[in-house]
Amino acid sequence: MNAMLVRCLIVPATLTSFLVASANAQDSERYQLEKSGDHYVRMDKSTGALSTCEERDGQMVCRMAADERTAFQDEIDRLQSSVKMLDERVAKLEGSLAAKLESTLPSEEDFDKTMSYMERFFRKFLGIVKELESEETPPQKT
Repeated sequence: MNAMLVRCLIVPATLTSFLVASANAQDSERYQLEKSGDHYVRMDKSTGALSTCEERDGQMVCRMAADERTAFQDEIDRLQSSVKMLDERVAKLEGSLAAKLESTLPSEEDFDKTMSYMERFFRKFLGIVKELESEETPPQKT
């Protein structure tokens, strides 16, 4: 029974430590720390964002640089404005397309006329096929 309890505790703990180690390895590959005086500068290699970091109570505490935060917020504002303009444009195009589709549909009269042409075409076509079939089959001798 003790072995079962130990197994139930060790397996999850081992898996958890493996996941944490994997996440830390990915973070260490993503960020680069450089010492600068009494603090550190952390660069996010995937985005290029810079943060200033300092050691407090044995832990590294990082915060985004003020000019980076302003640039980041400016980019968010620009993107939100762009998305709003695109949404408005899509709505306008959808409305225009719906109106255009409604105006290009044939009337009932035009549809019936077209169907009449198609029916006459197929009747004549089938007549030609029947004639060809009768010409190709030789008379049977009895």
